[in-house]
Order: sequence, then structure tokens, then C-alpha cells
Amino acid sequence: MKKHRAGSGIIPLLILVWLLIPLIVTIIYSLFQNWTGIIPRGFSLKAYAEIFSDPAFLAALGRTVLICNIPILITILLILLALFVTELFFPGLERVVQIICMIPYTIQGVILSVSILSMYVANKTFLGSCLVMLIGAYCIIILPYIYQGIRNGMRAVNMPVLIEAAETLGASRIYAYFRIIVPNIISSVIVSSLLAVGIIFGDYVLVRNLDGSSFQNIQIYLYQAMKSDSMKSSAVFVVIMAVTFTISAIVLWIQGRQGKHSEKAAK
Repeated sequence: MKKHRAGSGIIPLLILVWLLIPLIVTIIYSLFQNWTGIIPRGFSLKAYAEIFSDPAFLAALGRTVLICNIPILITILLILLALFVTELFFPGLERVVQIICMIPYTIQGVILSVSILSMYVANKTFLGSCLVMLIGAYCIIILPYIYQGIRNGMRAVNMPVLIEAAETLGASRIYAYFRIIVPNIISSVIVSSLLAVGIIFGDYVLVRNLDGSSFQNIQIYLYQAMKSDSMKSSAVFVVIMAVTFTISAIVLWIQGRQGKHSEKAAK
């Protein structure tokens, strides 16, 4: 039994090491200037000092973090409201909503950006704004991931039964939904949001086609760095990974603390 447990633990460890090799090599490459020999020489933090002293990099990083939050919040709110209506009032439309939310899986970024431009670029209202079009495009591409995560969470908590129990105690449906159901599926919402953060952080096609160089996100900055300095571009990539990891760690830490407080309150 012990040998079986040890073997089952080694396999995930090997997979983890295999997945981390590209990141580790990239980190090493960004820290050494001379790669003519087998062993790299010339340890230097010049690339990191250069990007962190560059206002364009800090602005691009800030724009990317900001543009991550807005589409995610909009999409979560829309999905929560749509599932509230379909689950409680129109159960027959659940399949239709699911199909609509799954459609973005099949849409390529280039096709989506060209379609949005052809429809809204001549619009004289706020819908014709490049930033608004970009936010809308991000809402579309993260829609399947947010929907699936929230939908799975609702299935796990048996939403109709909880809503019915709350109604017998005098609570309205909308109150029970946002005060009972949503807090119970917050872990599913967080996991879906983190997945959406990774998707938006890695986007280049949509922001390049919709906004061009007027809204430089971190991927456009990385692309420009790759054309000038490979060591600098490696440092940018490492920072991107560090930022996404930090965001994920902070969110999961907050979730863990909230879970502990909830357990103490229940006791």
C-alpha cells in the first residue's frame, strides 16, 4: 500500500517539474548575459531594472490588470442574473442559455475582432469606442468559462431546494439567491474568474485588432520587447507569470480566510 501511494505521488511531481521547466529556463535566461558556453555567465538584473524603470511597461501592466477586472465583473453579473431567471422562472430556456454561452468556444479571436469592428466602428455612440469594443470582446471570450464554473457550483448546492427553503421562511427569491446561493458558490466564481484572468492576460489578437497601439497591454509590450531584446522579453514574461500567480494567490488566500471565518461563525 505504501509503495502504491509513493508511486502515485511521484507521477504528479514529475508532471509538475516537466511543466515548470520552460518557466525555470526562461528565468535563468533573463538573468545571464553571456550564453556562448555551456554554463551561462554574466549574472545581471539589468533586464528587470530596465523594464521596471520604463513607464510604458508599468502603464501596460496597469492597463492589463484594469481591463481584466471590468469584463469579469460584467460577465459574472450577467451570468448570475441569467441563471436566476432560467432556474426559477423559465427552466425550459436553460439549454438555450447554455448553447449561447458555449458558442464563443468556436469563435477565433481574429473573426471576433473583425466582426465587432465591422458592426460598431462607424457607430457614433459610446459603443463605437475602441475600449468599449475591447471590453465587450473580452466578455464574449470568457463567457463559457464563467458560465460553466457558476453553473457547476449551482448544481453542487442544489439551488431550487435552498430557494424553496428560504421562501418558506419568508425570504424573497432574489434575496435568497444573492444572500444564500451566491455566497455558497463563491469558490466556483473565483476559480472561473482566475481562469478568465489568465485568458485576458494572454490576449494579443483582440487588443491589437480592436485598439491597435492606442491601448498597449502587457502582451503588446512583450511583442515589442521581443523585436528588440530577447533578454528583456524573457524578463517581461517572468513578470507576467509572477503577477498572475500573485493575483491567484491573493484571491485564494482571501477565499481561505473567508472560509475560516464562516466556519467559526457556524460553530
